[in-house]
Amino acid sequence: MAGVAAEGYLAGMNSSLKRSALLLLSVVLFTLASTGCQTSKGFGKDVEKLGENIQEKSK
Repeated sequence: MAGVAAEGYLAGMNSSLKRSALLLLSVVLFTLASTGCQTSKGFGKDVEKLGENIQEKSK
């Protein structure tokens, strides 16, 4: 049911508005993806440092 309502809504929008909405959605998704990558990279460095500390303490 929600898909039908969304299709009707999109059909009523002009192409310029559709492009603007698509561009905004793309920018938001790109921002979220790039932020997630930085978070994962930082987490990996933290885990690596933790492993190094464990190795040092076990010597």
